[in-house]
Amino acid sequence: MKSRAKELLDRSIAAMAGAVEIYNKPGFAYRNESFAILAINAWELLLKAKWLALHNNQLRCLYVYEHRINKAGARSKKEYVKRTRSNTPFTHDIAYLSNRLRGLKILDPSAHDNLEAMLEFRDCAVHFYNDSPAFNERLYEIGAACVRNFAYSARDWFSREVGEFDIQLMPITFLNLPKDVTAFLLNVEEQQFLAFLDSIYDTNYEPESAYAVALNVEFRFVKSKGANVLHSRTTNDPSAFALRVSEEDIREKYPWDYFALNERCRARYKDFKINGEYHRVRKPLQEDERYAKVRFLDPTNPNSSKKVFFNSNILQELDKHYQRN
Repeated sequence: MKSRAKELLDRSIAAMAGAVEIYNKPGFAYRNESFAILAINAWELLLKAKWLALHNNQLRCLYVYEHRINKAGARSKKEYVKRTRSNTPFTHDIAYLSNRLRGLKILDPSAHDNLEAMLEFRDCAVHFYNDSPAFNERLYEIGAACVRNFAYSARDWFSREVGEFDIQLMPITFLNLPKDVTAFLLNVEEQQFLAFLDSIYDTNYEPESAYAVALNVEFRFVKSKGANVLHSRTTNDPSAFALRVSEEDIREKYPWDYFALNERCRARYKDFKINGEYHRVRKPLQEDERYAKVRFLDPTNPNSSKKVFFNSNILQELDKHYQRN
C-alpha cells in the first residue's frame, strides 16, 4: 500500500503531465491558461507530498487551524481545524508550503521564485483576460523552468525520475514569440504583471544550480546525420547567412578549468576527495560536450597540448556520486 506522500506524488506527476500535454496542443485555444492552472496544481500536490513525508505522513500537518469566537465574543484559546464549505479540513496552500520549504532550505530559492511568477500568471489568467503576445513569450520562459524545476524536485526529494511518465519540456516549434514585447500595446494590468516578472527574474541565480526562475531559448547549429536536419555548408558568398562562434562564446559555455571544478566540488560536497575514484567518474564525462570541452593548442593536431574546460552541467552527474552539503 502506498503512503499518503507517494499517492500525492503520483497525482502531482499526473497533473504536470496533463499540463504539458495541453500546452503541446497548438490548436488548443485556452492552453496557456490551462497549463498555468494545472502546473500550479501539480506543484501544490508535490509540495504537500514533501510536507507529508517530513511529518511521517500525518495528514494533520497539512490542516489549517484557527481560533473561534466563543459565545461571550472572546477569541478561544483552543485551536480548531478550519473547514471548507463542505466541512472538510482546509489545507495549507501552495504559497505557505513554498515559503516553509524554502525556509528549511529544502525548496531551491530559484524554484520558489519561479512558483511566485507562475502563481501570478495563474491568477492573472483566471481573473482577467490577457491577449498580448508578450504573455506567450513570458509564459514559455517561466513555464519551461517550472516543468524542469518540478522534474528535479521530484528526483531530489523522492528519487522519482519523471521521464518515466513522458513529461517533456514544451516545444517552441508552434510558438510565434515576439522579438520585442515592447512593440505591443499593453493594458495597465499586463504592464504591471510583466514588471512583476522582471523584478524577480534570477534574484537567486546560481550558475551551477539545476533550478531556474526562467529559461531563455537559444537555437544552435550542431553536427547531425539525421535525415530531417537542416543542412549547411561553408561559402565565400558575402550575402550568405553568417554564423560565428567566438572564443568568448566557448568560454561562456565552459567557464571552469580542472582546478576551478575541484574548488566547486569542495564547496558543494561534504565527502569530496581528489582521488582515483574522482578521476574514474570525471574522465568519461570529459568526452561528452554537455559537460566538457577539450581545447588543443594546435586544433589541427590531436597530439598537441590540450586543456579541458567544464560546463556547470557536470555537477548534476557528480551529484550522483557525492553527498551535497
